[in-house]
Amino acid sequence: MSGESVVSGGFGSESELEDALTTPSTALIEDMRKRSGDLVLLGAGGKMGPTLAVLARRALDAAGRESDRVYAVSRFGDAETKERLSKAGVIVFPFDLVANDDLSGLPDASDVVFMVGAKFGAASNASWAWEVNAALPDRIARRYRGAAIAVLSTGNVYPFVSPATGGADESVPPSPIGEYAQSCLGRERVFEFAAREWGTSVSVIRLNYAIDLRYGVLADIGQAVASGEAVSLETANVNVVWQGYANEVVLRSLVHADPEPFIVNLAGPELLSVEKVARDFGVLLEQEVVLEGTPQGSALLSDSRRCMELFGYPTVSAAQLVRWQAEWIRNGLPISAKPTKWAVRDGRF
Repeated sequence: MSGESVVSGGFGSESELEDALTTPSTALIEDMRKRSGDLVLLGAGGKMGPTLAVLARRALDAAGRESDRVYAVSRFGDAETKERLSKAGVIVFPFDLVANDDLSGLPDASDVVFMVGAKFGAASNASWAWEVNAALPDRIARRYRGAAIAVLSTGNVYPFVSPATGGADESVPPSPIGEYAQSCLGRERVFEFAAREWGTSVSVIRLNYAIDLRYGVLADIGQAVASGEAVSLETANVNVVWQGYANEVVLRSLVHADPEPFIVNLAGPELLSVEKVARDFGVLLEQEVVLEGTPQGSALLSDSRRCMELFGYPTVSAAQLVRWQAEWIRNGLPISAKPTKWAVRDGRF
């Protein structure tokens, strides 16, 4: 999935990576044939947004929906991103969702993806996190109450669990640690209210963690190994998933959106050992691995079996992602200065 043309030998440039991330699978194209109307992506200037927008445009074209528009809504401080999206046929719609009280000027749409979020800095500015993650969703839900809305959430809403459990599945009651995670549960509850009050069709996607090679848990661990920095073992296990797959699941979840909100964990099928991943990077990067800390008995882990049953398995395994990430780092290709802080255990980001 995402797509059948994913390369096996890695990537020599950002353009090659982006092409793989935005090539739609047959399954995505078929699901897009089941929908109609314009698509609005809110918060499309973030890490996932640009590739998701281009993937959506390519999928709609392949599904025979050339006349349906894809709008990418964001503040868009990066002119290069705006230009890239425009060239791909995405309509760039600069708009500050928090600063503007009146959202009536946003494009109408039958399908909406809400991917606005505030994570880093939430510990020092909690009110900002609550505004973006919980208050803004109420205004969006009212503006688009007649649409189907796919809501990006996070596995952080779950409690830490033992790796022996296989991860928290969707039946595990949320128990968020820290104000970032609490505000993300607030986001979910606001859209749940819209679904039950107004009949809005909602899907909630609890993601952790997407791998793009330019950022993500593997980029963080791989860079630490490459530079001789210590890798913490306190959080001993993690989930990762290819971002191409993640993008597809977000779009395909619109088919499942329902007034009884559809909830799915979006994560890879494997629970990875941080120590093994670090040692694999050591071999691939020919670097000595420095480890520190005592592994704890729990971590933020998601059981993604429901996702796999509904959407199929990612075509890219975690082992392949590690190899690609090592090659990316060896070749000096761009890495975002946005660490995931995957090892944080107190909920303070």
